[in-house]
Amino acid sequence: MLKESNYFKIITAVPVKYAKKMRQALGNAGAGVQGNYSHCSGSHKSTGRFTPLAGAIPAIGEVGKPEEVDEEVIETLCHRDKLEEVVKALKAVHPYEEPPIDILKRFEVE
Repeated sequence: MLKESNYFKIITAVPVKYAKKMRQALGNAGAGVQGNYSHCSGSHKSTGRFTPLAGAIPAIGEVGKPEEVDEEVIETLCHRDKLEEVVKALKAVHPYEEPPIDILKRFEVE
């Protein structure tokens, strides 16, 4: 049986050199608490691709030119009560003008 959880999964991707700083910021803001553990997360390497359009102020690349970046996708849990603080912390640390942020509803298996 499934029941709604009070936890969400947050997923973001950052250039590899920012991954440690991002994991720390997420954990410090209250994400990644599982039982008696804090700063819990998982990650995998990926390639981010984008083309900055007119009006963009890219942290990496140039307007009008396709770009590829070695990134780390970071996933962590976040209690509903900490969600707003964690998203603020993510945005404060993320180098991209438009950071990718996925927030997924979770369910508990009974």
